[in-house]
Amino acid sequence: MIKIVKFGGSSLASAEQFKKVGAIIRADQDRKYVVPSAPGKRNSTDTKVTDMLYATYAYAEQGNDFSKALKAIEARYNEIIEGLGLDLSLEEEFKTITENFKKKAGSDYAASRGEYLNGIIMANYLGYEFIDAATVIFFDENGNFMADKTDQVLSERLAGVERAVVPGFYGAKEDGTVKTFSRGGSDITGSIVAKAVKADVYENWTDVSGFLIADPRIIHNPKGIDTITYRELRELSYMGATVLHEDAIFPVRKEGIPINIKNTNAPKDEGTWIVESTCQKPKYVITGIAGKKGFCAINIEKDMMNSEIGFGRKVLHVFEENDISFEHVPSGIDTMTVFVHQDEFEKKEQKVLAGIHKLAKPDSVDLESDLALIAVVGRGMKATRGTAGRIFSALAHANVNVKMIDQGSSELNIIIGVTNQEFEAAIKAIYDIFVVAQL
Repeated sequence: MIKIVKFGGSSLASAEQFKKVGAIIRADQDRKYVVPSAPGKRNSTDTKVTDMLYATYAYAEQGNDFSKALKAIEARYNEIIEGLGLDLSLEEEFKTITENFKKKAGSDYAASRGEYLNGIIMANYLGYEFIDAATVIFFDENGNFMADKTDQVLSERLAGVERAVVPGFYGAKEDGTVKTFSRGGSDITGSIVAKAVKADVYENWTDVSGFLIADPRIIHNPKGIDTITYRELRELSYMGATVLHEDAIFPVRKEGIPINIKNTNAPKDEGTWIVESTCQKPKYVITGIAGKKGFCAINIEKDMMNSEIGFGRKVLHVFEENDISFEHVPSGIDTMTVFVHQDEFEKKEQKVLAGIHKLAKPDSVDLESDLALIAVVGRGMKATRGTAGRIFSALAHANVNVKMIDQGSSELNIIIGVTNQEFEAAIKAIYDIFVVAQL
């Protein structure tokens, strides 16, 4: 069995955390390839090394003296090296970084050094081979990730290496210029490595024991999610849940490799499994609840709208012309509502309204602002009758006024519209009816 293990910044913020990571890796001989992030915060008032590197490079780019700032970064790494008792010096590496900063090597290069240096320490600590991501992960001249070339080169490179450390977050263009992934960088690298070696499991280690059913800032101590499918994850992520970015999931999803989200500080916890499909019945009818505030609704009315061919196209064309994307479009016989992000719409609202009147000739157009959308997601909803009814009942009991409800054809999710002010109360009511009531 082959396991890829990716560790986030909080898992590698200090020598103490490094030791926990080392114990986790050594506890399972199947953990053969390691993808480290840059050191994160050691405490709530600390600064991530990546942020320190961005700030230091900004000094360099402006022609200011950046030596003191770079020394502070070097001290962070030396603290880890000394804490681990390693016979390792990064002095030459920092000389190279200094020269490249003076040459204005770019902010991508600057940010990537966090993972690069941590990768060197990790390889030295574990006794694994270090492989610079810039030599195996490729971008084209426009900065687009080259999946096929990367997969081929990385597969060949790792074929002869039993155990290796590949730093996350970055790769290089074909001319050697360092390029970083825009979002979820180290998570993406872990997924790419897992695909290249055809891993059995991709373990993503962080500071929480998997995903939670609801936002802990709204629900006190919410229950965790044992197993979630890629489709459920996508629905929750789309509605604002802080989960893996889609780019980090695609490579392993394509290969059918499961992801296990684990907690570095509680390694015995099972965490959350992300899988393509499962016949395991979920513990609750719903898998998760997520939502976002800041929407407005454009309510359009016209008699016999449903029999007018092209009416919906005309309305949506107006939004397209104004570069406004829509979230949901529930409709009735004589009504159609378009939900959009309020901050995008407000600047162009009168232009949009004029366009709708001109093209679609509605009887009336009404606006409603300060709305929130909530997604209730779960594969268990397919086999359970009355889910929407229970949601309505729970919200009514909590005195929450439902502005909109829309169920997708997959029966995997139900979207509910409420006011911004009732957002938290709505999530609590839904959580209570589906989770607390089953405890």
